[in-house]
Amino acid sequence: MKRSGRGTSARWLTIYAVAYMVFLYAPVVLLPLFAFNDATVVAFPLSGFTTDWFAALWRTEALVDAVRNSLVVAVAAAVLATTLGASAARAAARYRFPGKGPVMGFIMLPLVLPEIIVAVALLVPIMQLGLSLSLWTVIAGHVLICIPFSIAILSSAFQGLDISLEEASLDLEESRWGTFRRVTLPLVMPGVISSLLICFTISLDEFMIAFFLTGTEVTLPVYIWSQLRFPTKLPSIMALGTLLLALSIVLLVVAEWLRRRAARRQGIEASAIGGLM
Repeated sequence: MKRSGRGTSARWLTIYAVAYMVFLYAPVVLLPLFAFNDATVVAFPLSGFTTDWFAALWRTEALVDAVRNSLVVAVAAAVLATTLGASAARAAARYRFPGKGPVMGFIMLPLVLPEIIVAVALLVPIMQLGLSLSLWTVIAGHVLICIPFSIAILSSAFQGLDISLEEASLDLEESRWGTFRRVTLPLVMPGVISSLLICFTISLDEFMIAFFLTGTEVTLPVYIWSQLRFPTKLPSIMALGTLLLALSIVLLVVAEWLRRRAARRQGIEASAIGGLM
């Protein structure tokens, strides 16, 4: 009877998992499907196969400018967020200080706050200070929301790092900066690269904060939103969305591979050190 009950539970769990995956990814599958459709109307049946919508993307000057702006913002936000996130993650993993829990909780707060709240909270002081909206304000907003993700990724890397390796380097009269550069950083480098890729992907796809904080130089998500008002532009937007989807999947897969590689590497090194001791 117990085996029968477990078998029934397993079947229902399988059905639930399949239904959940279909509900979640069916719209994503439709995106490239209509991007190659030879018609301006998004409807079945499909008219034919074409790649003209992809070719039309590169002939749109405003789109090229938006892509350039998004790349600048995404690279800057990824580098700054990873740098600040690495500092916070290392401090949280290595040191104890008063108010550590509340401070880290405050830093991680953007993870649970709605983006529209964060965007308005950033827009108000910027306008009160008389600052002009530009790509720099968008970068600042993206750094704020990317830092928690960077900390979440790098915390595991620093916590899994054997502190005896740093102590051995210091015992050999290496400076703290030299120890970090030659010992710590190479060991956590896969986590750093993973953080850079995740933050780059988040910044590249983010719309709400960019919509509120952008000036005359729009980013790619804001450009896509502005084009949705024109029905004839929809196939080109779906082609662009297909490219962004493919890029996001590649970056996320690489980031996850690097994260697992770092975990295996740290496990092997810990085992080797344990064997020597």
